Amino acid sequence: MSAPAYLIVEMHVTDMQQYAQYMAAAPAAVKAYGGEYLVRGGRHESLEGDWQPHRVAVLRFPSYEQAKAFYEDSDYVSRVKPKRAGATDYFNMVLVEGVATPVG
Repeated sequence: MSAPAYLIVEMHVTDMQQYAQYMAAAPAAVKAYGGEYLVRGGRHESLEGDWQPHRVAVLRFPSYEQAKAFYEDSDYVSRVKPKRAGATDYFNMVLVEGVATPVG
């Protein structure tokens, strides 16, 4: 059984009207690769350290390879991703492999 993978994103949205176009288009691209949103904005607070993100998103994919395939998908790159261009002050994303669930 392969381990799931997670995309963790921190961003500062500066143009919510434009960013809403990305938010409307992204879920179909995520779903096409078996991904799902676990966190998409919402209430948050820093409990330790200096990290003060404005907005956080967490997506789960069935595998590291499927998450990479989503991010590199030609339709996502050419049609979806450009919808957020200029809508954020920053958009940082990291892909991390999760822990495989033990069988039994």
